[in-house]
Amino acid sequence: MACMDKCRCCTDYRRQSSILYNILKSEEQQQQQHQQRQETRSGQQPAPQPGQEPYAPALGCSCGTQRRVALKSPQVACKAASAVLVKTLRFVKNVPCFQELPLDEQLVLVRSCWAPLLVLGLAQDRVHFETVETTEPSMLHRILTNKRCDEEQRRRRQLQLLRETQEELEQSCGNGSGGGGDSGGSSSSNAKLPSAAEIQSIKGFLAKCWSLDIGTKEYAYLKGTVLFNPELPGLHCVQYIQGLQQEAQQALNEHVRLIHREDQDRFAKLNVALSMLRTINASVIAELFFRPIIGTVNMDDMLLEMLCAKL
Repeated sequence: MACMDKCRCCTDYRRQSSILYNILKSEEQQQQQHQQRQETRSGQQPAPQPGQEPYAPALGCSCGTQRRVALKSPQVACKAASAVLVKTLRFVKNVPCFQELPLDEQLVLVRSCWAPLLVLGLAQDRVHFETVETTEPSMLHRILTNKRCDEEQRRRRQLQLLRETQEELEQSCGNGSGGGGDSGGSSSSNAKLPSAAEIQSIKGFLAKCWSLDIGTKEYAYLKGTVLFNPELPGLHCVQYIQGLQQEAQQALNEHVRLIHREDQDRFAKLNVALSMLRTINASVIAELFFRPIIGTVNMDDMLLEMLCAKL
């Protein structure tokens, strides 16, 4: 057995040391290197060699999607969004079935669906807007700012104590002149700006609608589907509202079959686009389009005022 092992070792040694073996081995290595270069040029990862672990795909960084952004031209975009909001509420108030609902039911529907209806209106009017990244203060800046605020508060407290002491001395001396207190106002913190990912959701929905080239009647039926949502808490006419939503969907389906006969999947595509509205937050819409021009505002109060006004 030892002799056989020795013979095999000697045979392998002679084979590896032969000229023919070296030539074949060098050609094999050259072919492997050439194949790896071709795979690298084509954008593919080279296959792992025996004994090597497979290549792990590179993970994308999600830091950019969390960066805060603001409108590049707030005056133009906010004015366009305000006009769309007025048109949207005018459309809602002119729906006969909506007018038959009690006022509290109308408020529940409008408060929950004004943001998706507004985004649908932006898509219908083809409103374009651009955003820019905003620079947030660094941790060191926050620490220094908070430290300055603490020092300022200590100074104010010391001044207040001095004034109170002076007033007590003046009162004890018979001089009843009172000193005015310092009512220093604290600076209000900025509201949380939308993130790049949230803006991308809005722009993704707009791009989807524009790619489908949605017509006026289709937008109307989609708005009816969004408006009459029977799943909202606080509703009493649930069955009636559910029937209105089903009628809007049925009318949309019949319209699509009549106008777009060649596109049998259009009804499904429209509903897929409509489902994208669920990822859009109403607070993001308010912060993006209304806070830059009117500041902090209670959207519920503004919607109630607009709903009761003559638009």
